[in-house]
Amino acid sequence: MSSTAETAATLRLLIVDDEVLIRSGLTVILGSAPDIEVVGSCAGADALTAVREHRPDVVLLDIRMPDVDGITLLRHIRRLPEPPHVAMLTTFDTDEYLGEALALGAGGFLLKDTDPEVLVRSVRALGTGAGCMSSSVVRRLRDGGRGGEAVSADRAVAELSGREKQVLTFIGEGLSNGEIGARMCFSTATAKDDVSAVLTKLGVANRVQAAVIAERAGLLGADGA
Repeated sequence: MSSTAETAATLRLLIVDDEVLIRSGLTVILGSAPDIEVVGSCAGADALTAVREHRPDVVLLDIRMPDVDGITLLRHIRRLPEPPHVAMLTTFDTDEYLGEALALGAGGFLLKDTDPEVLVRSVRALGTGAGCMSSSVVRRLRDGGRGGEAVSADRAVAELSGREKQVLTFIGEGLSNGEIGARMCFSTATAKDDVSAVLTKLGVANRVQAAVIAERAGLLGADGA
């Protein structure tokens, strides 16, 4: 995974959406942030070429596009040697592809009508490796996991120590490694190690998958992360 976002002041962002108006709007909103550089925007057919050319830290990727769907692109992006962090863009929090994108390692899920300030914060969070999800998307994923999946989440969390459960709760709340360290009174490096240990113990690929487990296991508030 690209380490640029961890070491540089400016995040390199690529926007992939089939609608020119959406791309333009996101470019204006996110490009106005002093620490975010929109290095490119394109439709789905040009996405893989753009990722290879621009080497972004973060990609905002539309799920539904007429030329090539976002799920297929996500699968190809995740196979790259140093894949960027990817957040899926969707119009509906009921999108049936959310679960599949999660399984493929999407680092976030954002509705296209997300408040601009929240959108900027979400991109920054993605750049640090923290997940980002609109609260309604969290509820959708949670509700889709009742029954057997909810039981599995409870069992997975039961294997964690008290400290690990606290770390998982903070992951579910969308905190960065630095913020987790500050809350628990230890260094960012220690927080990073603890987060990695929790992900490994849960058997998940990223923080978003861990956040869904935290939600399904009842570690988060009723309103989601």
